[in-house]
Amino acid sequence: MNNQRKVPMRKCVATGEMRPKKELVRIVRSKEGEVSVDLTGKKSGRGAYLSKDEEAVKLAKKKNILASHLEVTINDSIYEELFELIEKEKRLSK
Repeated sequence: MNNQRKVPMRKCVATGEMRPKKELVRIVRSKEGEVSVDLTGKKSGRGAYLSKDEEAVKLAKKKNILASHLEVTINDSIYEELFELIEKEKRLSK
């Protein structure tokens, strides 16, 4: 029998690629309309997944993909947080 666990796949809203959930970061909008970066992937609310990739974040920002997906205005601080997260992960993986 195959003991490998199924890897949960999610679609990046910017690139449209299917990737393992671990390679993506979830941005969530709560019922109150608050937008936050969900590092646990477990917060309740409407979520959108983005690749942990600078290009994907830039694309999402340029085309306002997150705003239309989550139906809410996205503050620049969310993008700043995403860029910081990507930088941190890059440093850790070296």
